[in-house]
Amino acid sequence: METPYTCFYSSPIGTMKIDSDDIGINSIVFLNYEPEITTNNNYSIHIKNCITQLDEYFRGTRKNFSIKLHISGTPFREKVWKELLKIPYGHTCSYYDIANSINNKNAVRAVGGANHHNKISIIIPCHRVIGKDGNLTGYGGGLWRKKWLLEHEQKYN
Repeated sequence: METPYTCFYSSPIGTMKIDSDDIGINSIVFLNYEPEITTNNNYSIHIKNCITQLDEYFRGTRKNFSIKLHISGTPFREKVWKELLKIPYGHTCSYYDIANSINNKNAVRAVGGANHHNKISIIIPCHRVIGKDGNLTGYGGGLWRKKWLLEHEQKYN
């Protein structure tokens, strides 16, 4: 059985909860509340690496992540998440573009569902997926965060 680790990370756009095990990062999610934080420096090497890379990302000095992930989902969702990892820093694409790139142009809504179930915010960049008309649509962390992240990446691109 893998040992679970949890950390709370204070980002410029709110507190994030990072979970990992001995294999890799399981989730990075924005919280809509302030957790009661107890001091615990018993973080996995994956969480320490994640914190370092998120710090660099928010400073504008990191554009690509090299964090070991340990996630699971349906085969379709995992396929979509792998495709999201290909979206370059500072760029966007539509849900249709992702559906087309996985050879299933009729799966636009399912791509949206896979994005909705993405538990690795920022690293798996679902914030870079926008509507076909260019509008910002859906983001688990809130549209204001999606807008902030896209503007942040444009600023440092």
